[in-house]
Amino acid sequence: MMPGIRHVASWLPEGRIDNRERVDQFGVDESFIARRTGMMSLAIKPAEMETSDLCVEAFRALCEESGLEPGQLECLVVCTQNPDAYGLPHTSAIVHGKLELEPYCACFDVGLGCSGYLYGLTILQGFMMAAGLKNGVLITADPYSKIIDPDDRNTSLIFGDGATATWMSTEEPVRWRLGKGVFGTDGNNGPAIRTREEDRRFEMAGRAVVEFCAKVIPENIHQTLERNDISLDQVDRVLAHQGSRYIVELISRKMGLTADRVPFACADYGNTVSSSVPMLLARETSARCVLLTGFGVGLSWGSLVLYRY
Repeated sequence: MMPGIRHVASWLPEGRIDNRERVDQFGVDESFIARRTGMMSLAIKPAEMETSDLCVEAFRALCEESGLEPGQLECLVVCTQNPDAYGLPHTSAIVHGKLELEPYCACFDVGLGCSGYLYGLTILQGFMMAAGLKNGVLITADPYSKIIDPDDRNTSLIFGDGATATWMSTEEPVRWRLGKGVFGTDGNNGPAIRTREEDRRFEMAGRAVVEFCAKVIPENIHQTLERNDISLDQVDRVLAHQGSRYIVELISRKMGLTADRVPFACADYGNTVSSSVPMLLARETSARCVLLTGFGVGLSWGSLVLYRY
């Protein structure tokens, strides 16, 4: 049996920033926040928490919900662009130590942001197949609060902290089977989302990102449907990266889909980067076929179909 998704768990810090209390700071009104970003509040980690600590919380939630025993784990992948310290040692190794995992558990990081969950699933599946592994976990954790400029309206009103953990296994019961994905990159326009060299603060060219999403993502979704030989009517839900309410609704309109089929569901915690798609998937209880689509830093993108067993 090919590795599939057995369980997805998520974790959010308790702390919140209320964006409605920041309207005067940024010269906007509450309706702008509700209509454009959609993020009424943002989850914020405690200052002392590192990326690896978020990973540990998500992993423990996964074990509690699914019954996974740490000793079963043969591979641990962490998807992040904001690692502990400067990325040496790699964050997955730090998580390995904090969880006291077995030495036969392989660990490595994947340095992708908003498209990272889609890439991470296929990377972990391929690694498990190549190495003959039965159980692996993909963790997403990208606390952008570490790099956000608090005075930048384009980013400070959007990004929240959180983490997810996905158990992939060759053993029953497996919940989701992976279909075929379609991925891409536009490195020439990568600087539209970047960290500034002078102060390592995050910045984003909002208009360029919206134009990218409007042009590339609907086409990528159609290509993914074709590669899987299915129609959009056969997809119960499109779980899109929660870049902002405007972007999610833009994709929905471009695809001719109603809002319930392309949900926006992060109003109380924000854009959690690589964790935004798996947070939606963790809540999915009824759909038989879902299409995941992620896009952002790189510029990179990818879509992948999942079928419920």
